[in-house]
Amino acid sequence: MSLREDQIYRYSRHILLPEVGGDGQKKILNARVLVIGTGGLGSPVAYYLAAAGVGTIGIADGDNVDLSNLQRQILHFTEDLGKPKVESAKKKLMALNPDVNIDVLNYRITEDNIRSIIKDYDFIIDATDNFPAKFLINDACVLEKKPFSHAGVLRFDGQTFTHIPGHMCYRCIFRELPPAGAVPTCSEAGVLGAVVGVLGTIQATEAIKYILGVGELLKDRLLVFDALAMRFREVSLSRQKDCPVCGDNPVITEIKEYEQPVCDIRERR
Repeated sequence: MSLREDQIYRYSRHILLPEVGGDGQKKILNARVLVIGTGGLGSPVAYYLAAAGVGTIGIADGDNVDLSNLQRQILHFTEDLGKPKVESAKKKLMALNPDVNIDVLNYRITEDNIRSIIKDYDFIIDATDNFPAKFLINDACVLEKKPFSHAGVLRFDGQTFTHIPGHMCYRCIFRELPPAGAVPTCSEAGVLGAVVGVLGTIQATEAIKYILGVGELLKDRLLVFDALAMRFREVSLSRQKDCPVCGDNPVITEIKEYEQPVCDIRERR
């Protein structure tokens, strides 16, 4: 493919980068990225992927827009209240960049459909906000040998890493779901809206770097962000040989969906 005149101008700041150039921009335009979750993390991820010209962006989410979302989920506006999040997201992304094809998946990703869905994409973004979804995405991506970006945010803190086949996965750090009452969700404990923007932007950057094949990805490294202190710290990790899904003798060979453990933070005060 050759770039049109309007594309050369639209993506000119990319093309000027030696690490991207015209050939790199063509890679981006031919890429397919799936964003699971169009909320706090998924909003900045999808915006920057669309702005970059990622050719096909899948957006998967079965929820509708709620008033409490608008403090951080910047893909959605007040006029979108009650609408499916994926439809609200598609409208904004297409307005930003009509070059991009948006695959709308207006349903929940489950153990029954995830493997068939992720097969069609080059890179997966875990932009979910609950542990069962994160374990589901991790296990499916490892089994299907798909690279993905993980991120999690709570209160003023966040963390992210990138999984590449053969390297550390989510279960190398967290073997099982936390017990009920151990970790609250954002709806229970709160979250600073701008923090998800920071982490989501990092996820989008990792996806674009992977597509281009440039730079050093966050593989075997957990990047931790403390917004109150305005500090990043890095934890070096590695694939665990006894990991139940990516280890030398995996025991997880099929996808299993878990229930969300309930945490009542009032009981912990």
